[in-house]
Amino acid sequence: MKRQSWTWKDARLPEKTATKLQANFEMGLYEAITQVEPENVEVLMILGDLYSRNGELDKGLKIDQKLVEIQPKEPLYYYNLACTHSLLGHIDPAFQALFRAVQLGYNKLEQMIEDPDLANLKKDGRYETLLRELQDGSRPLHG
Repeated sequence: MKRQSWTWKDARLPEKTATKLQANFEMGLYEAITQVEPENVEVLMILGDLYSRNGELDKGLKIDQKLVEIQPKEPLYYYNLACTHSLLGHIDPAFQALFRAVQLGYNKLEQMIEDPDLANLKKDGRYETLLRELQDGSRPLHG
């Protein structure tokens, strides 16, 4: 019986292992880029997203904080900061960041309603107040 030849191309990792290795590779690559370009917002956004998707919320929080420090007038960065704080159970800082995002012009009401990252905030009366103010077209001045 003739033996079939084998090559590395035939090697298959379990999907979960391959996905984890890919994520680790990508995070390592973007971390290396931030060593050279520590204020590259595109790279920081990608890295923050990778951290969040891979359960590295504390690292993601640091990225979100750095982004609002680099560009303090960008509402999306405050929104992302609110999401990360919410996921970590930091309710008051999450509301502060979310109010700031709205004050700076973040107005994606549907996103706020559907975003599972904000689930911890939806249990608090401040969330409904914020949504009402957004629906009325006013910018909340408190937070």
